[in-house]
Amino acid sequence: MNQKLNLKPAFTLSIIVAILAAVASVGGLLISNLYQDNDFVKLAWFANDLITAMVAVPLLIASLWFVKKGSLHGQLVWMGMLGYMAYNFAFYLFGAAFNAFFLVYVALFSVSVAALILGLSNLDVNYIAQRFSPQSPVKVIGIYLMVIAMMLLLMETGMISNYLLTGNLPATIQQTGHPTSVVFALDLSIVVPVSVVTGILLWKRRTWGYVMGMMMLLKGFTYGLVLCIGTVVLAKSPAYGQWDPTSPFYVVIASVGFTGCWVMLKNLKTEMPLNSK
Repeated sequence: MNQKLNLKPAFTLSIIVAILAAVASVGGLLISNLYQDNDFVKLAWFANDLITAMVAVPLLIASLWFVKKGSLHGQLVWMGMLGYMAYNFAFYLFGAAFNAFFLVYVALFSVSVAALILGLSNLDVNYIAQRFSPQSPVKVIGIYLMVIAMMLLLMETGMISNYLLTGNLPATIQQTGHPTSVVFALDLSIVVPVSVVTGILLWKRRTWGYVMGMMMLLKGFTYGLVLCIGTVVLAKSPAYGQWDPTSPFYVVIASVGFTGCWVMLKNLKTEMPLNSK
C-alpha cells in the first residue's frame, strides 16, 4: 500500500445513506398512500422498495462492517452499494410524483453521490488492482459489460427512433404517465457509457477497471433483482397483466451480476487495514 486512506467521511455519510434508505424503502412498503403515481408505477416502486429493504440496505451495512475490519472485499461491495443507492434514488427524485418523502429522496441522492465521490477518491486503487489474481477473468467480464451496454443502447435508441419516425411515444412512457423516460435518461447518460468505459479498462487490466467492474456487476445484480421482482408483480396485477418480453434479459443481468461479483471477490487475495483518521 502506497498511500494512507481517509475513508472516515465517506463511511459516516454511508451510515446516513443506510438509515435514509431504510426509512424510504420501509416507508414505501408500509405507507399505503405515500406514492401519488398511477398503479403501474406504484407496483414498480414496490419492487424497488422490497429489494432495497431486503437486499441493498443489508449489503451496505454488512460492507461497512467489513470495511471497519480492514476488508478490501468490503470496500468494493461498499462502493458498489453506494452506486446502487445513487442510481436507484435518482429514479425516485426525478421520476416519482411529488410526495411526502421528496426531501428524503433529495438527501439520499445527494449524500450517496457525495459518499461515492469521497470513497472512490480515497481508495488505494493501485493496491486493490495489484491484489487481484493474474488469472482473474477480467477480460470476459469486460466483454460482458460492453455487450450489455450495447444491448441497452440498441433497445432504448430503437424505441426512441420509432418515436422519431412515427410520433408514437414508447409504451414504457405511456404506461408510467410521465412526460419523459427517466429510465432512458439514466441508462443512456450513465449506465451505457460507464459500462463501456469499464469494459475497456478491464480488457486492458487498468487499475480503475477492477473497482468500476465490481461496481457495475453489483449494480447489475441488485437492480436486476428489482427488475425481476417488478416483472413478476406487474404480470400478476390488473395494472399490467402480462409478462414483460424482456424479462429473460433481467434474469441474465441479475444472475451474471451475482456470479461476476463472486468471481471478482474470490480473486481478490489480500486484506489491508483501514486508517480512518
